[in-house]
Amino acid sequence: MVRCPLRLIPVLLFVLFAGAWNAVAGAQSVANAPHPDVVEIHLGDSVVALNGPWKFQVGDSPVDPATHQPVWAQPGFDDSKWETVDLTPPEGSLDPISGLSGYVTGWATRGHKGYWGYAWYRIRVRVDARPGVKLAVAGPANVDDAYQAFDDARLVGTFGDFSKARPVIYFTQPVMFPVDPGSGERVLAFRIWMEANTLLQGDEQGGFHSAPLLGEARAVAAQHQGHWIELVRAYFLSPVQAIIFALLGIVACSLMLFDRSDRVYLWIALVLLTTAVNNIITTVASFTQWVGALDATIFGDIVVLPLVYTGWVMVWRVWFRLRKPTWLPDLLGVLVLLLMVSNALGDNIYYELVPLNVAHLFHLLSVGVRMTLALLVVANVFIGIREQGLEGWIVLPTSLLGMIGGFRTELSEMHITVSWVILGSTVTTSQIANILLVGTLAILLLRRLRVSIRTQRQMALDVRQAQEVQQVILPEGKTKLPGFTIESEYRPAREVGGDFFQILPHKTDGSLLIVAGDVTGKGLKAGMLVALLVGAIRSTAELNPDPEFVLRALNRRLMGRGDAQATCLVLRITSEGQAKLANAGHMPPYLNGDALPMEGALPLGMAEGAEFSVMRFQVNEGDRLLLLSDGVVEATNADGKLFGFERVLELVSKAGAAAEVATAAQAFGQEDDISVIAVTRTREPEYANTWAPQVGL
Repeated sequence: MVRCPLRLIPVLLFVLFAGAWNAVAGAQSVANAPHPDVVEIHLGDSVVALNGPWKFQVGDSPVDPATHQPVWAQPGFDDSKWETVDLTPPEGSLDPISGLSGYVTGWATRGHKGYWGYAWYRIRVRVDARPGVKLAVAGPANVDDAYQAFDDARLVGTFGDFSKARPVIYFTQPVMFPVDPGSGERVLAFRIWMEANTLLQGDEQGGFHSAPLLGEARAVAAQHQGHWIELVRAYFLSPVQAIIFALLGIVACSLMLFDRSDRVYLWIALVLLTTAVNNIITTVASFTQWVGALDATIFGDIVVLPLVYTGWVMVWRVWFRLRKPTWLPDLLGVLVLLLMVSNALGDNIYYELVPLNVAHLFHLLSVGVRMTLALLVVANVFIGIREQGLEGWIVLPTSLLGMIGGFRTELSEMHITVSWVILGSTVTTSQIANILLVGTLAILLLRRLRVSIRTQRQMALDVRQAQEVQQVILPEGKTKLPGFTIESEYRPAREVGGDFFQILPHKTDGSLLIVAGDVTGKGLKAGMLVALLVGAIRSTAELNPDPEFVLRALNRRLMGRGDAQATCLVLRITSEGQAKLANAGHMPPYLNGDALPMEGALPLGMAEGAEFSVMRFQVNEGDRLLLLSDGVVEATNADGKLFGFERVLELVSKAGAAAEVATAAQAFGQEDDISVIAVTRTREPEYANTWAPQVGL
C-alpha cells in the first residue's frame, strides 16, 4: 500500500476536477460541432470569396405547392447527394475569352459536357457579424449565363430576365444585392440558366467561372467596383474600335466628294460603318442590360459578319480594279445569304426548331462559306500584288490576320492561341488585324487620294481648256448683219455645256443659216460631242446649206456612236425673207410670239435614214424669230414646278430680249443648259462680199 502525503491531496483533487471538467467540455463541444459542410465566416469590415464547398446539381428544382418557391432553395433541403464543387481559382488563371481574372472551368469539365439549361449551386455558411452590420452578396463576376440568387429561400437578386419561358441573358456583368443582416447559419442558392449556343464558345463552359462574394456591404461594393473596372479594361477595345472605324468610315464617305466615280470609297465606307455599328452594339451589350446577349449575337453573327466578309471581297476587288470573273458579285450575293442562314442555324440559337446534330451540320457549312470568302479575299490581294505590286503587299498581312481571326472559335477549340491578355485587356487576332487594317487603309487612302487629286486636276485643266474653246467661238451677245439683227445668250449648267448653235451668213447671196441643238448629257463628254457636230455643221454647210441636207449629214455622223444623240434645228433665211426650217426633235421657234406649228421628229443618232420635220414660211421686215433650247422650258424651282410653255409665251409675247428670257429661266431654277437666239429681220441688205460667218457653240 502506498501512502499519499497530505500535502499532495490538494494537487490530486485539482487534477481530478480538471479531468472531469475537460470531459464534460469535450462532450459539449462534440454536441455543438458544426455541420461538416458549413463554412465558418467571421465578418468585420471584410468580404469573403465563397470558393466552397458548393453543392451542384444539373436540372431545375420542383416548386413547393405551398410556398410556390423552389424546393432546392430551401435551407432544410438535403443536398448531401449532390456533387461537391470547389471554386478556388488556380493561381494566375484568366478567362480565355474575356481575360477576366480568377477563372475556374465550368460544369462541362466536371462530367457534364454538352449540357445546357438549368442547374443549381448551394452553399451553407455560418456568418459571425457584428450587430448592425449590413451584409451583401456579389454574384459571380463571370458566369454562363443568367442566374437567380436565394438567401434562405428568399429571392434576393437576379441577373437576366426570368419572367419568360426562355430566360433573357446578357453578357456577363458584376451584380451585387443585399442579404439579411445578422449572424448565424444560412443557405445561399443560385439557380443558373445557360443558353445552348454558349456551348459553341469552348469546351469549358457552364455555370460559375468565378466565386460569389459575401461580406459587409461596403467591402462588397468596393470589390464590386473593382470587378467593373476589370470588365471595362477587358473590353475597352470595343468602343475604341467603334470610334476609329466610324471616323475612318466618315473619312471614306468624304472622299467620295472628291471622286464620285471611284466606287471603292463607297464600299470601304459601308464596311467600316457596318463594323462600327456592330462594335457599338457589342459595347452597349457588354456594359449595360439594354441589349440582350442573344440579340447582340444575332445582329453580329447573322447580319453584320456576313456583310463584312463579303464587303471586304468587294473592297479589294474594286480597289485593284479587277473585272474578272464577271460572275463574282452574283456569287457573293449567294454566299452572303448562305452564311446568314448557316450562322443562324449553326449557332444553336434556334434550338427549339433545329436539333443539335442538324445545327452542327450548319456550323460546318458556315465554316466552309467563311473559308471560301477568306480565300476570295486573299486571291484578290494576290492578283493585286501581281497587277500593282506595292499596294498588294501592303494589304497582304492584314488580310491573312483577318482570315485567321474569322475562325477564332474553331481555333480555340483546337487549343490554338488566338487571344492574349495584355495589361488586363484581351487582344485577339481579329483586333490586331483591325489595328493593322486602320493603318493600312490610312496609307492606301492617302495614296489613292493623291492620285485622284492629280487626275482631277488634269481633268479640271481639260475642262477649263474646253470652256476656253467655247468662249472663243461664241458670238457676241448682239450681232448686226446686213438684213438681220441677231441676239444670242448661252448659260451652260456646267463648265462645259451640251447646247450648241452656229450662225453662218452666206458670203455671196445674203442668206443666213442658223443651226441650234442640244446633245444628250452634260459636261466634258457632251462638250466633245458638240465639237464633233460643230465641225460637221461647218463642213456640210460649205458643201450644201440646205437644212434637210445638213440634218441628214449630222445624223450619219452620230449613228453608231453608242448613246450619242442630239436634238437639232436648222433654219435658212434668204435675203428676200423666205425661210426653210428642218427639225430633228428640237423645240420649234417662236415667230412674233407664236410657236411655229411643226410636227415632231426623232432626234439625231437614233435611226438611219430618219425623216425630219420640214416647213417653209415668210419672214417679213420687222418680224422676230426666237429659238430656245429645252433648258428654258424645263427650268425647275425649289417646289418642283417647271418654268413651262406658258411663262415662255408670256416672255416672248412681250418681245423680251434673249438675255431677258435666259435670265428669267435661270433665276427660276436652272437644271439644264440654256440657249436663246433672237433673229430680227431689218431692211433689205446691201450685199457685201466681206461678210464673215458668225459661229456659236
